[in-house]
Amino acid sequence: MNQHIAIESDTAALDGAIKRATDALLAQQRSDGHWVFELEADATIPAEYVLLVHYLAETPDLELERKIGSYLRRIQADHGGWPLYHAGAFDISATVKAYFALKMIGDSPDAPHMRRAREAILARGGADRTNVFTRILLALYGETSWNNVPTVPVELILLPRWFPVHLSKMSYWARTVIVPLLVLAACKPLAKNPRGVHVAELFAANAAPAPWRAPHQNPSWAAFFQVLDRALKIVEPLWPRSLRRRAIDRCVAFVTERLNGEDGLGAIYPAMANSVMMYDVMGFTPDHPDRAIARKSVDKLLVVKNDEAYCQPCVSPVWDTALVCHALMEAQGDATRIAQAHEWLKARQVLDVKGDWAEERPDVRPGGWAFQYNNAHYPDLDDTAVVVMALDREGANGTHGEAIARGREWVEGLQSRNGGWGAFDADNSYTYLNNIPFADHGALLDPPTADVSGRCVGMLAQLGEPHDSPHMRAALYYLASIQEKDGSWFGRWGVNYIYGTWSVLAGLNAAGVDLGSPMIRRASDWLIAIQNADGGWGENCDSYKLDYRGYEPAPSAASQTAWALLGLMAAGDVDHPAVARGIRYLQATQVADGLWPEEFYTGGGFPRVFYLRYHGYAKFFPLWAVARYRNLAAGNSRRVAYGL
Repeated sequence: MNQHIAIESDTAALDGAIKRATDALLAQQRSDGHWVFELEADATIPAEYVLLVHYLAETPDLELERKIGSYLRRIQADHGGWPLYHAGAFDISATVKAYFALKMIGDSPDAPHMRRAREAILARGGADRTNVFTRILLALYGETSWNNVPTVPVELILLPRWFPVHLSKMSYWARTVIVPLLVLAACKPLAKNPRGVHVAELFAANAAPAPWRAPHQNPSWAAFFQVLDRALKIVEPLWPRSLRRRAIDRCVAFVTERLNGEDGLGAIYPAMANSVMMYDVMGFTPDHPDRAIARKSVDKLLVVKNDEAYCQPCVSPVWDTALVCHALMEAQGDATRIAQAHEWLKARQVLDVKGDWAEERPDVRPGGWAFQYNNAHYPDLDDTAVVVMALDREGANGTHGEAIARGREWVEGLQSRNGGWGAFDADNSYTYLNNIPFADHGALLDPPTADVSGRCVGMLAQLGEPHDSPHMRAALYYLASIQEKDGSWFGRWGVNYIYGTWSVLAGLNAAGVDLGSPMIRRASDWLIAIQNADGGWGENCDSYKLDYRGYEPAPSAASQTAWALLGLMAAGDVDHPAVARGIRYLQATQVADGLWPEEFYTGGGFPRVFYLRYHGYAKFFPLWAVARYRNLAAGNSRRVAYGL
């Protein structure tokens, strides 16, 4: 009798937690059916926004500047500088940009927070030690010479596709950022800077230049490209003017074709800001339609609150909406509201634009979804797989059949030769390119990854793809081949091995892989072994370091706990005590508004360079995990029935 009462009590508590979270999420749905949550990066994007305004000599919004200044001061760390993620280590590039922006806003260099930042910068060699993109910004402001920036000739855009260094061989984000930057590097404009603010004090006397190669770069390849860079610096001034003019015109045409309306070039801040500066140096007036809409796209990324403001790197409405739909369907939420969201998603399927991905796969029909509101040239496999699975799960009556079929066709068409999937392109694995001086961030490419591949496997399996079909055989072989020795999988787009392991386990379960297989048991054992004493799971962004030797304990986070739980349930371990402890952790940390707090950055941008705090992750992933646990525990089967 007491056991029966305890079970009923546990079920009632789960139902209560699920209802509170469901109600909270539904309250945040937009009137047209979608969800979008803040997407926060580090100090660099809001700092660059401030500097963009003064580069162009626009009349600044003083109240907006005040709020951005408040934001930047708040996130300054105890080490004196600015990190790349919450509670992270000092990053010299982010710190130089934040200092420059605050000085531009009006902060005195003698203010304590500015002095601490400056001393920290100088102690680490000064602004000469910043990354390539920061040195380009400094060169645009006349703070450093263009000789301190790797040479990327604008004529690069004219090279044939077979050439080893070609834009089509780079990732979509690199492509959209680089093309307008080629024009800036060729013209070498100087910021208008009407306030006359400079940061000479950030350059150390007799400082050594930036390292000749980044830690990820191969010494031989890097040495070759360094020699090539020196040669280019000598011959670049001798380039025929007619050729340069033709190359610049091609760059402008490339940008204009992909301008993407108010959503901006590539729908990511660096490309959008570069496009505005490109139009400026080309003499386009502020009221020119192309420049005006490019500039407007940047402002649409602002998040302005009562006391603070910052600029997002991009927005994530398709991703947020699709994932919320999965969580709400698991929670058995309002079917009408979910259907409204699905209709919103269907309207954003890209069916009429063959984007840059068609360079590699020209015979594939478009059919994917982008991450942002609009980004027709750059849909991605991850969003497409998640949307298709959501539509399939809700559309038992066949109402979404055509959308699902086209999405599936596109995903299958972009499978890479090694069996995996990248995020935006097929076979974007030209690893030697990460050795060019410009690629000190190590993120020039978009190769297949475990997390995206796990998602695509889950989608195909959910749609009934036989496990022995050519697509599935190749994908499953790929996933088996890249499993880490400890049983985990690397997570490219989420932090990190917890995210990757959940993503793959979800796909393997859907594909019908034996849950007792060594591959799945090793992954499950790893997740169980790294559970924290409080019942949750956590993983730090430092897990992306080049000398990673295995999991290092980190504080529990709501989203990472949910991923671990979803992974264990996909592995068939819903009855394991670790799962019950994890569910209790989520129940205990749910706050009064029905959701979960989370300051940690658990989203991936560029490993070791750029991280993301998805403000929605702690809202919908925990709900999803708790609801799935309730459903599996109460059902006749312990096997997850979906690909995600």
